[in-house]
Amino acid sequence: MKSWTDCFKNTLNQMNLTSLHPSAFILLGIPGLESVQFWIAFPFCFMYFLVLLSNHIIIIVVKTDASLQDPMHLFLCMLAATDLILSTSFVPKMLFIFWFQSGGILFEACLFQMFFIHCFSAIESGILVAMAFDRYVAICFPLRHVSILTHSTIGKIALIVAVRGVLLIMPHPFLLNRLPFCENTIIPHSYCEYMAVVKLSCGDTIINRVYGLCVVLLIIGFDVMLISVSYYMILKSVLRLPTKEARFKSFSTCGSHLCAIMLFYVPGLFTFLAHRFAHHVPLHVHILLANSYLLLPPMLNPLVYGVKTKQIRRRVGKMFCRHSF
Repeated sequence: MKSWTDCFKNTLNQMNLTSLHPSAFILLGIPGLESVQFWIAFPFCFMYFLVLLSNHIIIIVVKTDASLQDPMHLFLCMLAATDLILSTSFVPKMLFIFWFQSGGILFEACLFQMFFIHCFSAIESGILVAMAFDRYVAICFPLRHVSILTHSTIGKIALIVAVRGVLLIMPHPFLLNRLPFCENTIIPHSYCEYMAVVKLSCGDTIINRVYGLCVVLLIIGFDVMLISVSYYMILKSVLRLPTKEARFKSFSTCGSHLCAIMLFYVPGLFTFLAHRFAHHVPLHVHILLANSYLLLPPMLNPLVYGVKTKQIRRRVGKMFCRHSF
């Protein structure tokens, strides 16, 4: 058993560690572009408006139209809900920074924002994997598509994706909470990005850095591998079809999903590599890319699916026509 002195020392150590946490951080926004941040906020505000409008439309259309209750559209609805939470976790605060120079954020609020951003990014990646699996089943086993991906199965997949995101990202705030922070409380970013906060610590951050790198490689590496396997199987199945028209028709159903994959992984991978290895990239370029990476996919995903999916396009058209009269 531990003696009273050991317990007292542990308590003192915890108190000293906690005392080294700042009560708040200061988010700079976009370092180097402070003089024009007020104007930069307007396109970001417009993009956020489109995110709210288009993703709400997708959710309402899928929820109210019984013909859209198939697996593909249910996964699309999950993607829209994830995009809404992801963008709302950082855009309102970012606009306050740009317009009102309100960069202060409580230490605990910073950890919460960081958790939501990274957690729902991981969940979005998982949903893209689920959508790739849906396309694989739809093309390779068209007659069993609905029987394989029942509502119960889709619910279980959604639960697995959400739990995985939470479990992988949950250690982030706890690992940050154990770090001491000395004098520097200024985050050169427009939101609480994990590595940007880690760099402010005056303690040993090797565990934080290694775990953060492992999580990114695990999520991107594992998910991209699963998506690649799905599309390899899809390609094999499509190439067996007898006519060019049949091959084109089958593969064209994957167009929207391929666009969503490119929108999510390509900018994300570039941002990740630039943040860790391309130190010659100007900081304001990196921040703009990071902001765009979190905002462009939620804005463009509904537009891509709306343009390429005939049922959604027709249903949205009817909705606006009904309200215009």
